[in-house]
Amino acid sequence: MEISAGIQSSLAGRYASALFELASEGGSVSAVESDLETLGAALNESDDLRAATTNPQLSREEQGQAVDAIAKHLKVSNLTTNFLGVLAGNRRLSKLPDMIGAFKSIAAAQRGEVTATVTSAHPLSDDQVATLKNKLTAREGRTVMLTADVDPDLLGGLVVTIGSQRIDASIRTRLNSLSQAMKA
Repeated sequence: MEISAGIQSSLAGRYASALFELASEGGSVSAVESDLETLGAALNESDDLRAATTNPQLSREEQGQAVDAIAKHLKVSNLTTNFLGVLAGNRRLSKLPDMIGAFKSIAAAQRGEVTATVTSAHPLSDDQVATLKNKLTAREGRTVMLTADVDPDLLGGLVVTIGSQRIDASIRTRLNSLSQAMKA
């Protein structure tokens, strides 16, 4: 499987790539991906967990014990538990959110998916999201996993980001362009 050079060159990407290879060999990619999503949600929700993974005053052993207890509590797989132990032993737990993102990217690429973010001034309805997802899937030629965000500063329209491509059809951008044209 080919992994992008950008992912491989980062520290988080190298760890995520190694975990992905181990999960692939064991046939547990979806289980590990689910574990990592659970861990990501726990990191977002718990200040204590975030502190345990980023506090440099905690020893390797203390961080290892903390993540082992968390892994048991969240009922993650043995591979994910072992991965967390390696991160604690190498003092890399602070990079866990980046590793989770890199793993998701690798897994999505393996499945032939591409991720996209749509930002709108107002929340989109389920029908609008589904229509946009279908149009983007047809445009890209592969399945698009769509995330919707809201930014009232856009005033109206949409900004769609697919990988490094950005399609900006927002009213804010149009007004800024018009303003620049009038100054010239």
